[in-house]
Amino acid sequence: MIDSNGYIMSADRQVARIENGLVIDVDQKFAPLHFINGKDFTSWLEGRAIDSHRANSRLLKKVLRLANRDDASTALAVNAVTITDNYWFKSDDENLTWNEVKFNENVFDNLALKGDPDSFNQKPSRTPELTNIGSFEKCWRLIDGKWWMYKSGNDNQIFSELFICHLGHALGFNMADYEYDNGYVKTKDFTDGRVNFEPICSVMGDNEDYSDSFDYFMTLSKDIAVDYLKMLYLDSVCYNMDRHTNNYGLLRNIETGEILSLAPNYDNNIALIANGYPSDVSRKKDGLLKFFFEFLDNNSEAKKLFNSFDISIITKEMLTECIDKIPVKVDSEFVINFILNGQKRIKDK
Repeated sequence: MIDSNGYIMSADRQVARIENGLVIDVDQKFAPLHFINGKDFTSWLEGRAIDSHRANSRLLKKVLRLANRDDASTALAVNAVTITDNYWFKSDDENLTWNEVKFNENVFDNLALKGDPDSFNQKPSRTPELTNIGSFEKCWRLIDGKWWMYKSGNDNQIFSELFICHLGHALGFNMADYEYDNGYVKTKDFTDGRVNFEPICSVMGDNEDYSDSFDYFMTLSKDIAVDYLKMLYLDSVCYNMDRHTNNYGLLRNIETGEILSLAPNYDNNIALIANGYPSDVSRKKDGLLKFFFEFLDNNSEAKKLFNSFDISIITKEMLTECIDKIPVKVDSEFVINFILNGQKRIKDK
């Protein structure tokens, strides 16, 4: 346990007190959902730290001369500040403001993304890479005053991320925008400093059960539950094996603490053909479709709501248009048949 004294801050507002590493006096309106749901300080820090298994994470910690390289200490090295929310930790011996701790530059983007050796010539400085979570090599870049996430991957992973983004938009779903850029995918920070992103693990922990998440979202609003069902539908059609409680969540109003909506659908690079072409193009034995069907069969409220809204029919022409937007060559016939067969199984259910 991290034995610290100070405050969890939301910009310059104190929202929870930390004493000897223990959380006390939580502001139920403005504190991170992690603390509102009674979770501890150390796990909050650990959940904000760069994945220590990434090769470039080790290089980054070395160039920054981090003495303590465990996850909690790594996050604390930058006061646990991230790009996608305005929460941070202010210890009792610090006299800092939000403007002083939030990130205004990043000179270690190339080191985090591709292990650039020239980065070792840079002096240590505050970088958002220490709190840039996820298993893929990635980085934040500030371009014309906006933060962009760049992420690496093989051709199939890059194609899958871009294709699902385009297909989701074609269906009218709430999607994060992804673009191709010189061998990487990039996406603009969808919070833009205007809202706070809260990963659903702050509420659900590691619980990935569809029904449990749906039931929670229904307590918030029907619109959020609908967007969740649309995300699950797209995950099922596009064979997203990697939806977990750290890669979807909620957006909150910074000024009021109000939960506004489900965050845009993002992080689809371990879907579709990312890890190779599935052997069953017919989708007759598809495990992810089975999970989706079982969820709807066992949750009558979710099934009724899912059947109540119209989802546009995915057509061959729609899929071809999505594929043609992506400068990565794939087996287009397989992708089209795989998606259409998945849609058919859901429609026939």
